[in-house]
Order: sequence, then structure tokens, then C-alpha cells
Amino acid sequence: MTKVASAAMQDPDPLLGIIGDYVTGHEPPSEPALSAARYCLMDALGCACAALQNPECRRHIGPVVPGALVAGGARVPGTGLELDPVQAAYCIGCLIRWLDYNDTWLAAEWGHPSDNLGALLACADYISRRRLAQGGEPVLMRELLTALVKAYEIQGVLALTNSFNEIGIDHVILVRIASATLATALLGGGREQVMNAVSQALLDGGNLRAYRHAPDAGPRKSWAAGDATARGVRLALLTLAGEPGYPHVLSAPRYGFHAALLRGKSLDFSRALNSYVVEHILFKVAYPCEFHAQTAAEAAIELHLDVKDRLADIGKIVLATQKPALRIIDKQGRLTNPADRDHCLQYVAAIGLLFGELHYHHFEDQIAVDPRIDALRAKMEVIEDPCYTRDYYDSERRTVANRVTVYFQHGAQAESAVEFPLGHPRRRLEARPLLEDKFQRNIREVFTPAKSNEIVAIFEDDEGLQRLAVSDFMHLWVPRRASGSGFTLG
Repeated sequence: MTKVASAAMQDPDPLLGIIGDYVTGHEPPSEPALSAARYCLMDALGCACAALQNPECRRHIGPVVPGALVAGGARVPGTGLELDPVQAAYCIGCLIRWLDYNDTWLAAEWGHPSDNLGALLACADYISRRRLAQGGEPVLMRELLTALVKAYEIQGVLALTNSFNEIGIDHVILVRIASATLATALLGGGREQVMNAVSQALLDGGNLRAYRHAPDAGPRKSWAAGDATARGVRLALLTLAGEPGYPHVLSAPRYGFHAALLRGKSLDFSRALNSYVVEHILFKVAYPCEFHAQTAAEAAIELHLDVKDRLADIGKIVLATQKPALRIIDKQGRLTNPADRDHCLQYVAAIGLLFGELHYHHFEDQIAVDPRIDALRAKMEVIEDPCYTRDYYDSERRTVANRVTVYFQHGAQAESAVEFPLGHPRRRLEARPLLEDKFQRNIREVFTPAKSNEIVAIFEDDEGLQRLAVSDFMHLWVPRRASGSGFTLG
């Protein structure tokens, strides 16, 4: 580290020191935390495989300049690509996030901690391969899983009480912060370099949420996390090359993060950093839609048999929900694309009522033109249930409740309510077999049955997975007959 960089971090803002101490501390995560991390990694990579089937997603996967591959670089799971770690992080982040099916964290701010795996996998694979080429020791999967726990914790605990959505800023700001932090550590940075990288991530400010909402909802929401996790890697590399930090990035008058972005409020942690987030993460087990609508999908599907033959008799449908859902996914009028539809509470409920299921293809144009969907949406009223909002913010319950009530024209009604989504910790035992089935279905979209079974066996051996070199693990995800474009599957 240069003298300039070292001097820059005298008397830093406390939050920088807290992150630096946590990330470079030597107390290992608990075994329950590492076990949870294994499921998070498994689910995220399954989501990446599923996204490879989407042509719009595949358009984003590859080098920035066609043909600019990097021998010995970071690999992109499900492809034959080897890229620099910044672009690899972007591609991996896009794949994990594209279908809106990866794990979720809900609090004052929302987000998807597995978005950080773009940075973690790219950096760990890159540095592991580089060490091996130089005759050193590789990064082990236990180190990667430990980095996952810490990235989840930084993003998730910051989200508990710091609401960026209220000021129009997108949650991927937290992905950039967490990714920059752990990328720096994985690439060999110490406490002060971690703090420098965090300050750089904060200096970037925040993305606007406009691309998630009408009238401009669009596919950027599917690659915004890839962009954020890649930016984290870029800032980590700059820091490790000697770029100094900015110790008062948060507290500086007028131009600091608090004054310029948070309107005078302070960014802080509401609890000590440990492994709370990974142990309480929410998985999307059954429905690829925005998480506040997960229980609405389940409730609507439960009513499918009651309403499917009585659509003409429906007079009104009331969707009772929590306040955050009203802010994010209560949409009326025309929905222009899949990104718009999977973030619409009424659309999700209508699909559940009509089809008794909800899959990726239900958000595509060929389904969306079904006139029955908008006919049902026109009959829907969305209201807040104050009890649902209270229990949503209750740290002991953390419900994500929705109630669907269908009123028929002659006085009859049908109702279903779900408080805890299938991916909630309270339903973990029920969800795990389904989560494993989801993973196996997704990877079989990309790999042969034999290769899929090999990957599944690795995840079933918890201790063996932790001892595996990251470079060997990433090799498992390279198709056996990858073409020069990186996309031949097998």
C-alpha cells in the first residue's frame, strides 16, 4: 500500500472501521451459517443455469469486446467463457438475477444478497487459478462460503433500517458496497484496503429506481445487479493497485453520502455483524416473481379450482397485502414486458387464479395477450392490511403476507391467505426438498444427466465441498463441449 493510501484512512467514519474489522476478522462462521451458505450458492447457480435458456439474458453474456477472452481468467458457470474478473462478475451476476428467482432479503430496504456471488465467484476463481499457476495454494470453497456469509451480512444488516427506496434509490447500491468489500478481501486486501474500497463504493452514490417502475419498467432491473457486483470488483482492483480511500465519505458536510444522498440521515448498522442474514434468508422456491407477491401467488393458486369455471361470475377481487407491496408492485394499466409483469401483484394473482401455477413463461408476451388476465386485473382492488405491515417489520415474525378474496356476483366468496412464503425460515424443512428439486431441474437444462449428478453429489457432501478448491469447483460448471463462443451446452 502507498503512503498516500495509508494516510487517507486516519480517523475514518465509524462504519468503515466496522466493516473492515468484520471482513478481516478471523472468527469463522458457525457451521449452521456455512450450511445455509451452501444452499444459497446451490440455489443461485441453479438460477444462473435457468437464465441461460433466456435469449435476452444470453445477449449480455460474454466479453465486452467480442473475442476478448482471457486464458486462465474467471469462468462463467454453464459456459466455456474465461473472462477478466470484472466482466465475469457482470455475467455471473446477470445470470443469477435475470429470472428474479434468486434468494431475497426484505426489511426497510429490499434486495437479493446472492447478487454478490458475481463478484465472489469471479474473484475467487481468478485468484485461485493465478495462485496455482504460480505454484501456490488455491482458494478453498470454505473461504468462498465464508465470504458469502459476510457479503450477505453486510448487505442485509444495512437493509434492516436504511431505506433507499424511499428516496428513489435502488437497492443494488448495497450489492456494490458488499461486493467491493469482499472482492477486496478475496483478492488479498487487508483491513485498510477493505475500508478504502468501501469508501469508493459509497462515493459512487446510488442508481435510480426508475427502471423498476412505470412508466419506465424495463429489463435493466435484470442486469442492474450484475453491473453493481462488477463495479464492486473494479473498485477492489483499483484499491489493491494503490488507490486511496476517503475516510469521511459518509460524514463530510454538504458533499458526503449522508448530506448529499440521505438528506441528512445516517447510514449505520442496527445490529452487530455476524451471520444473522444468511441464516434467515428467504428463498424463492416455487414462483419466479417479486418476493412480496410470493404468498399472493400461493394463495391465488390455492383458489384456482374454486374460480377457474366461474370467471364470468366474479364481481370483485380484493388483494390485502403489506405496505411495501403497495409501494413496489401495485400496478394498474398496461404492462409492457416480462420485467413489468413479474413485478405486478395483480398480474401474479391473475395468473395463479387462471392457471393454477406460475412459471417463467407466464410473464412472456404469448401468455400476457390472454384477455382473461387483464379482465381479472380490472376487477382487483389492492388494500393494505395494517396487521400484515406490522408483522412484516416484526423482527421475530417477519411475515410477507397476502390474502386473496374473490367475491362472486351472487354473494358467495372464496378466500385464501398465506403469511409465510415457502422460502421463509419457518417453512425451511418443507422447502428444502423443493429447493433441491428446483436446483436439479435447473442444472439439467444445461448439463447432461451424468454431469448434473456429479454436481449434485458435490453439494450433498458438505465437508467435501468446503475442502474443494474454488478452481476445481468452477471447472465443474464448464460444459464438456464448450465452443469458442462459450455457449455449447452439455
